[in-house]
Amino acid sequence: MSDENAGAALGYEAARDELVEVVRKLEAGGLSLEDSLALWERGEELAKVCEKHLAGARARVEQALASVEQTEPNG
Repeated sequence: MSDENAGAALGYEAARDELVEVVRKLEAGGLSLEDSLALWERGEELAKVCEKHLAGARARVEQALASVEQTEPNG
């Protein structure tokens, strides 16, 4: 399984929590350039996973709202 597929298997909360930890480590500093780059890349992957989950949730909300609007009588 590739890293991208492994990231996609994460739920939103798990990806968000790991992303918070990655940011914390990067902000703390003291890492080698190689370790910093690896963490940055992991953070990018996690951000994409979060965005994918949020886009899916946004689409579901929009569908639900459209469904409600279609069933409500006008005026």
